[in-house]
Amino acid sequence: MTKRGFSLSLVLTLMATGSLQAQSAGGQDAVLEARLRSTAAAHHGKLALYAEDLMTGRTVSLDADAPVQTASVIKLTGLYEALEQIREGKAHFEDKITLTHDDQVSGSGILPLFDTPQTLTFKDALTLMIVLSDNTATNLAIDHLGLKNIDNRIVSLGLQNTWFYKKVYKPAVGPMPADQKVFGLGKTTAREMASVMKRFVTCDLNPPGNSAVPTQADHALCDAALHMLRNQFYRNSLPRYLETLDTSEGESSIANKTGALDAVRNDVGVVYTKHGPIIISEFTYANEDQSWTPDNQAEVLMAKMAKEIVDAWATR
Repeated sequence: MTKRGFSLSLVLTLMATGSLQAQSAGGQDAVLEARLRSTAAAHHGKLALYAEDLMTGRTVSLDADAPVQTASVIKLTGLYEALEQIREGKAHFEDKITLTHDDQVSGSGILPLFDTPQTLTFKDALTLMIVLSDNTATNLAIDHLGLKNIDNRIVSLGLQNTWFYKKVYKPAVGPMPADQKVFGLGKTTAREMASVMKRFVTCDLNPPGNSAVPTQADHALCDAALHMLRNQFYRNSLPRYLETLDTSEGESSIANKTGALDAVRNDVGVVYTKHGPIIISEFTYANEDQSWTPDNQAEVLMAKMAKEIVDAWATR
């Protein structure tokens, strides 16, 4: 992997010139799938996985269309909606947001430790939502964007099994789908959440069917989002065996978003390699190991599978 990752402009150039050769090289990688199934067989829990090599179109999937609990991975849809609303002029990174005591909720993040009232920018809230998975910042972002707007955008993207049900550590409001009690904060599939991550990587802010080329302003928005994702704090899963850079000194070549509950560990991201970007979307659930340690079995499993995918498809 290069220090700054694979150039997005080069990816777009290759796509435009047809150098991806997805027609000839794409499709399900059966050999890699068999290897991943073998690795997953020892796991005491369930797994859903989807990965895609953006340069060749190769894919691999294991139960990729099974609806799963998102935990904090659903925050990716909030980040995507933020880019769209900024693009439409409905929101701005510099918008001011006031943090109050009533906004502070438990779980991951640092805003519950702040004295209130406190003024942040909308970009501050989004950054904390991604980098530290800050639950309070997430709720501030939801209030600024509108939860219904996030879910309407999800529907507009054609995602049939993805939903952002409610604010974090707050009760669901209004009529809810019956499965909200099953999935909690959010629902998705490995394939659908991979498609959301892919939109950041390719800077596709268009509705389905629209192939307009990203503008300079679009690229600035996508770069801002990927900068947040590259600096994501939790590195025990997808980046564990792939990280080659001290991310305190330089930007990571892995941009990802994790999510965790007692019996759930998830990680969705992109690995930038010399060969090109690879999207990896991993969800584990019903896990027997519910420990909150770096060596949680599901965390290690996802790390091993991410390395197997990258080793099979790319030179790092």
